[in-house]
Amino acid sequence: MREYSKHHILWVIPNYREDENGGKFAPLTPKQKLKLAFDDSFDPTAFLVAGVFAADSMAQKQYAFGQGAQGFAKYYGGAFADQAIGNMMSEALFPIALHQDPRYFQKGSGGFWKRTGYALNREVITRGDDGNNHFNTSELAGNAVAAGISNLYYPATDRSLGNTANKWSQQIALDAAFNIMEEFWPDVRHKFF
Repeated sequence: MREYSKHHILWVIPNYREDENGGKFAPLTPKQKLKLAFDDSFDPTAFLVAGVFAADSMAQKQYAFGQGAQGFAKYYGGAFADQAIGNMMSEALFPIALHQDPRYFQKGSGGFWKRTGYALNREVITRGDDGNNHFNTSELAGNAVAAGISNLYYPATDRSLGNTANKWSQQIALDAAFNIMEEFWPDVRHKFF
């Protein structure tokens, strides 16, 4: 159970990107980056998370997929594809090409606001394979490419620059929220569980 909770926030949200090595840095190989993206994308709970996003999008009638079981299947396929393609782009392909590290390195000390600020700035700053800070092109460009690819499987009526930009900004906001969870989940896990 301990190992499982280390790789899942609240035992449900896949969390293979977090690094709790206490500051000891060793760069990931390209194979390790691919494995990380694959684990985040195809963890059994990732299928549940995609279902939650699909249900939310369907309830809002966000896309022209329709309603009922057939509509939900389309929403689900879109949500799962968005999640997996975004992970592959921002955790594997772009980090491999740009020599950036896709992991989240917990700050682990300081006050709530300082740690929250750190978690948020990790959307624009990441560690490179050289151990230094770099502009997080992998996260920002990787999710932009993933949002663009989504135009291949969303209805033609929903394909626009505005909708693509909206998907990209939602993914960045979601990843920022996950960074905050990744910052504080180890503390919660150690204190209570």
